[in-house]
Amino acid sequence: MDDARNFPTFFSRPLSALLDSCLTLVYPQPCKICEKSVESRAFGAACRQCWRKTRIFDGTETICDKCGAFLKFGGASVVTFCRNCDDDFFDCARAAGLYERALLTTILELKNTPHVPSYLRKIFLETFLKSPFQDADVIVPVPLSRGRLSERGYNQAALPARILARKTGLAIDEKILVRVIHTPKHRAGMDKKARSESVENAFEVALPERIEGKKILLIDDVFTSGATASNCAKALKEKGADKVYILTIARAF
Repeated sequence: MDDARNFPTFFSRPLSALLDSCLTLVYPQPCKICEKSVESRAFGAACRQCWRKTRIFDGTETICDKCGAFLKFGGASVVTFCRNCDDDFFDCARAAGLYERALLTTILELKNTPHVPSYLRKIFLETFLKSPFQDADVIVPVPLSRGRLSERGYNQAALPARILARKTGLAIDEKILVRVIHTPKHRAGMDKKARSESVENAFEVALPERIEGKKILLIDDVFTSGATASNCAKALKEKGADKVYILTIARAF
């Protein structure tokens, strides 16, 4: 992970470097993982070293061709299916990396602070550009229930979705899909069946005329069991969507 691709040149621009140095001296921010100082505002809540230790997908690993589940390092040229996602309604899912270290910490921060660090923006855009989703017609963030949206004040899935829309020129529509049931937060240890039952019929399409025949790029922060993604895809396809792709910041393993 310690290469120029992962740490772009804008980190070394003189003005940015000077500002980062001043902030480190005047208002040092400890890394939420190792508690060492975060060297750049671009890294968000994690330091450079913790980002380097986070497994970001670069195309050389073997993943399930449908759900994007991490299977092993190497062997990327072989099309592989995990078979656990055979019954899921989405067509294909990809993530920037594994739900660990810097990605995990950044996502937890995203649930409390509506800010996507510039390094994560870069990673997320790169993930989309190398994904098989280039024929997508419209970006749709996974919605929160009205109660949770009111409690949090924003939808964390909409933040990377808006950034991707600006960078790619793809249309974004945050009104197409709605969560009509306030589902409880998924607990650690819940299996896929339990997770799927908890979000069954939780989503509805409010404006079906906007998705008929369209390829939908659904954005969320974390892909865990695939229950939320599958139920969203089911609702969208029942109202006429042609395909539903899933793009998330991280993938649980």
